Amino acid sequence: MRKKIVAGNWKMNKNLEEGLSLASEVINIAVDEITPSAGVTIVLNPSFVHLASVRKLIPAGKHVFLGAQNCHHKASGAFTGEISVEMLKSLPVDYTIIGHSERREYFGETNALIAEKLNLLLANGITPIFCCGEALPIREAETHLAYVAQQITESLFHLSAEDLQKVVIAYEPIWAIGTGKTASSAQAQEMHAHLRQHLAGKYGQDVANEISILYGGSCNPSNARELFACADVDGGLIGGASLKARDFIEIAKSF
Repeated sequence: MRKKIVAGNWKMNKNLEEGLSLASEVINIAVDEITPSAGVTIVLNPSFVHLASVRKLIPAGKHVFLGAQNCHHKASGAFTGEISVEMLKSLPVDYTIIGHSERREYFGETNALIAEKLNLLLANGITPIFCCGEALPIREAETHLAYVAQQITESLFHLSAEDLQKVVIAYEPIWAIGTGKTASSAQAQEMHAHLRQHLAGKYGQDVANEISILYGGSCNPSNARELFACADVDGGLIGGASLKARDFIEIAKSF
């Protein structure tokens, strides 16, 4: 069975003290209120400054994991201010977000560059959370299904079936991020099912059925249950709601 995952992307929020307080609260509530038998994987993705300290807060053998928000696409070198996959591995980090729409838009990241990051993460035993999604003009032009499938093709289709099954996909309707808008459950299911069938066309249905596909667009405690009830929605990549411990946990409990 594919994993049910709720990952919190803190983005560029919280200073060190605030971040540790939030992480501690989330971890304590998660351990108290969500049993491992529920089968929900919780991933905290704070900023780089928090990673080493949050790592120490996560108890071993539990269903809470640590993730980074990004990594560099080269293994090492003269890239001032960047973070390598080897650095993340040394913490260790369990997951890393790549290809987020904000990285694509503000930093010009291409599908090819994101594929390089993906390869490094897999080689170092870190699970990539690969983001894909469309902006409003693409949705309005009704080319969104083909557009997002192309992102998958250009960044993932060089992988073996074995490596593909180590990847988590997060679909972001970009027009719903930070806008308060949310794709309807029908819209989310349509895209998630389309992406799974696109994967099946390359790797077969059995492999496609093993890939967790998360929804990443303004998911909150009031709509999570309906979204997660969709057959091909396996959890969420949570932005703003992950900055409030109770909201984040309630989303995780929506399964």
